[in-house]
Amino acid sequence: MAKVCAITQRGSIVGGGYSNRTRATQFNPTGKVRRYPNLQKKKVYVPELKKTFTLTISTRALKTIQKHGAFKTLKKAGII
Repeated sequence: MAKVCAITQRGSIVGGGYSNRTRATQFNPTGKVRRYPNLQKKKVYVPELKKTFTLTISTRALKTIQKHGAFKTLKKAGII
């Protein structure tokens, strides 16, 4: 299973930090780091359909479901 949110389609990004010494001397680059979204496995109940869906979604998507409702959010994402 890929580490991608089912609703927002957010996945990992590649980032890298530089220490202050690296910035000053331009030697010893620190390298790349893969950063993953905060994914949670949740059961989402849709009262309009009287069904429960098990999804791997980001915490941002959880806030979206709380704000707009489960049915509207899942329909817009193409899950329903």
